[in-house]
Parts: sequence; structure tokens; C-alpha cells
Amino acid sequence: MDALINDLIAFSPQIIAGLKNTLLLMVIMSVTGLFGGIAVFYLTLSRTNAVRTWTERYISFFIGTPLLVHLFLMYYGLPEFGIHLSAFTVCIIGFTLNVSAYNARYLMTAYHGLDKMELEAAQTQGFTHPEIFRLIILPQVMRLSVPSLTNQVIQNLKDTSVAFLIQFPDFFAQMQEIASTNFQFFKTYMTAGLVYLALVSIIVIAARRLERHISLPGFHI
Repeated sequence: MDALINDLIAFSPQIIAGLKNTLLLMVIMSVTGLFGGIAVFYLTLSRTNAVRTWTERYISFFIGTPLLVHLFLMYYGLPEFGIHLSAFTVCIIGFTLNVSAYNARYLMTAYHGLDKMELEAAQTQGFTHPEIFRLIILPQVMRLSVPSLTNQVIQNLKDTSVAFLIQFPDFFAQMQEIASTNFQFFKTYMTAGLVYLALVSIIVIAARRLERHISLPGFHI
């Protein structure tokens, strides 16, 4: 164990840099994935059949195919067509497209639980479709989807660990480097797992506080 601790100290600058990259990637894809999910959700409510159909196909495609395939297609596949993207760019695009699909599905599920009479009343009052979405639908589905959306943030953090497969220098990539140096694979990966667990615990605590803050009296999300 002493050898591992010495390695962790020796590699601490790289580990800290990798951890920063992991957190940066998680934050960016959580934000872009949230706004992307809202946009995709809005399209699922379009009055145009073709838009709704293609939006549903988009959601089904990204939910039904592995994230790693999307990253590999862009990082290793696109260069065959002369398109070269950095690992960071590929991660942002790939994760955003993937997370947007999941978030849109969560919002759509919450939408099905809304009181449709309230929406019909808004229509009779002369509200436009965008106004109904912005003022009535979105605030309610966001509140109802808080548990699902926060769980997605946790999943985002864990999914960053696959980014090292396209040469992105995240936290797990640095731990992988240590493991390949000292050959203490079990201890090194266990340490990495504990770090991820600690980060997830922080997100869970923050999420629970958020849920209590936005909950309505007598109503549980």
C-alpha cells in the first residue's frame, strides 16, 4: 500500500489535472445535455408529424446505441473523411447528443403526468404553443423530473470514465497510467472507484437538498 501511496503522491499533479478534466467534462455535458434535452423535448410536442417522428427516432437512436460507439465513430471514424476533431470536442458533442436524448425522455415522461385540462384552458385563453410550453409545461416537467435529471448527472460523472479510450486525459486515464506503472491494478482501481463514489455522494447530497428546496407543500417529487 505504501508503494501505491508514493505513486499517488508522485503522480498527484497529473491526477489533479485529470480530475479537473473529469469534472469539467461532467459539468459541460450536464449543462449542454439539459438544454439539449429541453430543445428535443420541445420538438416532441411539435404539431408537425414529421418533426415528432424524426425527433423520436433521434431519441431512440441515442438511447438504443452505446455511447462508446458514438465517441469511436467521431474520433476514429470521421478522420477517414478528412474530419479531425480533438478528444475534448468529440466528448462534448458525443455526450451532449446522448444526454440530450435521455433528458428529453425524462421530460416527456413527466409531461404525460400533467393535467391536460390545464393546457386546454391555456389554449382557450389565447396562449400560443411556445407560451404554453415556456410558462406552463416546462416549469412543471422540470420540477417533476428533478430526481431523474440529477440521476443523469451522476451517470454523466461515471460515463466520463470511458473518455480515456479516445485519448482524453481524464481522471481515470491518469489512474490507468499509475496502474500500468506499478502493476497494482486492484488497489489502484479500487482507489479510483472510491474517488468516484465520493464525488457521486456529493452530487446526491446536493440533489436531495435541491429536491427539498423546490418541493411543494403536500407534494412529493
